[in-house]
Amino acid sequence: MKDLIVVATITAKQGNEALVREALEKIVPPSRAEAGCIRYDLHIDLGNHASFIMLEAWRDEAALAAHEATPHFQELVKTVGGKAEIQVLKLNQVL
Repeated sequence: MKDLIVVATITAKQGNEALVREALEKIVPPSRAEAGCIRYDLHIDLGNHASFIMLEAWRDEAALAAHEATPHFQELVKTVGGKAEIQVLKLNQVL
């Protein structure tokens, strides 16, 4: 089975850019330390500094579900809720 790839686009609403960035930066180290995490990388859109892309790779759906249940992920959701637009793509590699 191929890794589960997640591409999360988080776009901070006006005036919330610094708060959203700080919250995203804070979640990276504990997420990378999780047993099922293969990759957890934060990027910023050079054309829109309010837009962040989190590129993730997880061992499987169960690892992602465990991540989403962690206190650090729940804190992120609480912190950025209403302050950012979030789109999440879950992918499996075809070739």
